[in-house]
Amino acid sequence: SLLSSRYLNYNIRNLFSTTAATNQAESNSGDIKKNGVFDKIAFIGAGKMAEAMISPLITSSVQSPTAISIFDVSTNVTNHILSLYPNITIAQSIPDCITDADLIVMAVKPQNLPKVYAEIKNTDANAVRKDATLLSIVAGKSISNFVSGSGIEKVARSMPNTPAQIGKGVTVWSCTDNITVEEREKIKKVLNTFGKSIFVDDESFIDMSTSISGSGPAYIFLLMEAMIDAGVHMGFSRDTATTLVHQTLLGSTLYAIETGEHPAILRNSVTSPAGTTASAIYELENGRFRTVIKDAIWACYRRSLEMGGHNSNIGPGRVATAQHLQQQQPFTTPLPTTASAAATAKSTPNADGHHPVEAPCGEMNDGNGK
Repeated sequence: SLLSSRYLNYNIRNLFSTTAATNQAESNSGDIKKNGVFDKIAFIGAGKMAEAMISPLITSSVQSPTAISIFDVSTNVTNHILSLYPNITIAQSIPDCITDADLIVMAVKPQNLPKVYAEIKNTDANAVRKDATLLSIVAGKSISNFVSGSGIEKVARSMPNTPAQIGKGVTVWSCTDNITVEEREKIKKVLNTFGKSIFVDDESFIDMSTSISGSGPAYIFLLMEAMIDAGVHMGFSRDTATTLVHQTLLGSTLYAIETGEHPAILRNSVTSPAGTTASAIYELENGRFRTVIKDAIWACYRRSLEMGGHNSNIGPGRVATAQHLQQQQPFTTPLPTTASAAATAKSTPNADGHHPVEAPCGEMNDGNGK
């Protein structure tokens, strides 16, 4: 047990240090000018995700702190950033922040965007660089929204996640066609400083990624919470239960990454016929574990579309088609009006796009779904 723990810890350190070294090497590759990869990076909003970007930008020498400007309505937030990085410029207004910046990072809450747009448009036209790129980390808002709202023609939209705060995030991003290959590489350098970045040509994949990687950590934390609570109910101390769950989730993830095997194969390797794991899997399948997870992801995706003002009538059991989405037609399929009608709909296969209980996989069936 002790040797296994040491082996796991060694591999965790090895993998993380290798990943960090790779990201830093990628970030530092190419020509980085004195100020950094950009002449000036302006952050509108300096909350947790902005800080998650600022920290590795400076520590990996991708951008000099003297070439970073931030603006936030909260002086507590800006004072906190300044205490960590004294050479950063604290702007007193949005126009002051973005003046002469060739990368403007939008890191505010979606509901605050109209006020920010107004401030940007009130900025002296000569102060906003013609080649400036706006990089958004705001959830649910489309590229066209930023172009029309800010008046800035070059826009990159991204969806990072909270593990970026420890340099282990994953960010899906896309951009307008007028951003050159060279400019895209510079944006990629910035995004890679706090994890891994994945570029997509089709912006719709960003809304999809919001439901998997963007909000995904919350699903994992909920699973983590449930497992820890179960351990406490059984009699473990909360500290011990927490350590067991943390190491199990971390080790399982690293194992899946290193082996490259399909999750079903890895799960089968843990599940002996008529064993303890098989009993647990049986309960999870009867509780519609897979379906609940998938429905949650679809619900998150639909909400992301709604936040962007798009038709969200998509997914299992929905009637939307490509034409519906293009025409932005509302959802017209009637919902059950009584409890009995709802129960009937749920018990009927394909009434809501799936069976109420999915057939167990692998060793739990005979290969024919039985």
